[in-house]
Amino acid sequence: MMKKFPKFYLLLLSGGLALTQTSCNDLLDLKPLDAITDVSYWQTPNDFLLAANAFYTYERNFGEVAYDVVPNTTTVNYHADFNADIGFTGVANTTNNYSRGLNTIPVTDNNYNTAYSRIRNINYMLGKAGAFATPAAIKQYVAEAKFFRAYVYFDLLQFYGGVPIVDKTLEPGAPELQLPRNSRDEVVDFIIRDLTEALPDVPTKGAQATTDVGRVNKEVVQAFLGRVTLYEGTWQKFRGNASRATTLLDQSSAASNAVITSGGFSLFAPAVLGDSAQKYMFILENEKSNPASLTKSANNEYVLANRYNFTQRQIRNNISRQANNIIPTRNFANLYLSKDGLPIEKSPLFQGYATMKSEYLNRDNRMRYSLKVPGRAYWFGINNPRVDWTGGPADLKTANTVSFNPTINSSTGYANQKWISERAVADNEEGYDYPVIRYAEVLLNYAEAVYESKGSISDADLDKSLNLVRQRVNKTMPKLSNAFVSTNGLDMQTEIRRERTIELYMEGFRFDDLKRWNTAETVLKQPLLGIKWTGTEYQTTWAVKASTPKTANGELIVDATRSFGTKNYLLPIPSQQIQLNPNLQQTTGW
Repeated sequence: MMKKFPKFYLLLLSGGLALTQTSCNDLLDLKPLDAITDVSYWQTPNDFLLAANAFYTYERNFGEVAYDVVPNTTTVNYHADFNADIGFTGVANTTNNYSRGLNTIPVTDNNYNTAYSRIRNINYMLGKAGAFATPAAIKQYVAEAKFFRAYVYFDLLQFYGGVPIVDKTLEPGAPELQLPRNSRDEVVDFIIRDLTEALPDVPTKGAQATTDVGRVNKEVVQAFLGRVTLYEGTWQKFRGNASRATTLLDQSSAASNAVITSGGFSLFAPAVLGDSAQKYMFILENEKSNPASLTKSANNEYVLANRYNFTQRQIRNNISRQANNIIPTRNFANLYLSKDGLPIEKSPLFQGYATMKSEYLNRDNRMRYSLKVPGRAYWFGINNPRVDWTGGPADLKTANTVSFNPTINSSTGYANQKWISERAVADNEEGYDYPVIRYAEVLLNYAEAVYESKGSISDADLDKSLNLVRQRVNKTMPKLSNAFVSTNGLDMQTEIRRERTIELYMEGFRFDDLKRWNTAETVLKQPLLGIKWTGTEYQTTWAVKASTPKTANGELIVDATRSFGTKNYLLPIPSQQIQLNPNLQQTTGW
């Protein structure tokens, strides 16, 4: 018998149905919203609550990070890490035109259309709110609407740069439909204004009712403001606009610091899970999904989550199986530090590449819990689950693989284990939450914003942010400090960026990070590499790779066709949109 639905799940589902509509190819979806224009609607606060609930379906989800195209659609996942340098998707060596800089101007783009359809829904609700007799009774839902309008516009900013700002419902033929794109600065300022206006009218996390867990609160707004202003602050800094950059970066560090000092969140690090804590956080369910039988109530790291549940709202994307097919690159594997906190090229602890296992030894513990280690046992799927969670005979009897062989179903020799459930769960039925914003990101945002604003960062600021993330599952690894950087000839900026890439692996940040740092043009032109083959165990165990191109050091070259250029930092406006509104300027370079 299924459990009763929590109130927020019920309201989310009903609100989603209330605002569901089919998008069209115009700038805005101008079809009437039949389900919510009835004269009997918009009469009570509950009507606005249901409308606001529908906006939660706009949150990022597993389908947008584990796939390069949203399942069962043609919608490209522009945020996905597959667009960057750290992984492929699929069993075969599948490459991505966005990573290669080979995309062209599309006739239409679902990302563009869907964004403006969502903006119309939000503006429609806000318009109705303006005529409501008792504004105080619906102020929280108005604030949530503004948060999600900022959320959608931030996607548009990252994809296209400056885009048309629409802050009200437009009717067919409205002159605003023929306006040119707003500037990038105007879009950013609009996002910040919406978030700033939303902040006073949502509760703190501590003041939220139990039935409202999962809704936007003050810490969510501040965390997202920290993300937006870090993104744009670094975008401006590395394109020569120092004054605006500093203002935005200071705003970012202040917003992230507000979340930190609120005391409402902590990194998921239960002692009972030891250094496997982070691994199990990502597949945490209320059913037994980890050796300690911890449930979602133990996780205080997710600031905002797209919430799922095995009995109420399953993910319904084939997430474990798809994640099992994700293929990391050597470009990513080499980023993991050795246990002494040093990069592998500097560390005496690094064991080299002579055997299939050697490069995994003495490394950051996140490496062996994010990537699959050759020779170890792994589980997933309804037919190959954990039994007693000890790794003993009973577990091994049901393992999907008792001794993992990285030469099978991987073009690089590396394999992923993030997002893969180990319990007995059928395809599409996983129920773990997706972290739209998690506390680890907030900590890393703070460290980067402080450093990029000032050109330096104190040890105290590192200890309250980045070092907490690093030492969550690496208790004995030396902290990152100014003395450690100086003594070992490191670069602080490089180490801050390294930590971010490692921690947020396959969560949809890497491609956007490379763009805002203005390094994509360099990084994404480099070949994507696989394991070191020449002179290693692989030369015998993976003889079929003898004909695969290799670097001078004997590393597999799995993609050398890469031509990312200046114009590729932003996407082109779909040609159909230019036809509908000739005043829309095409993105520079396109």
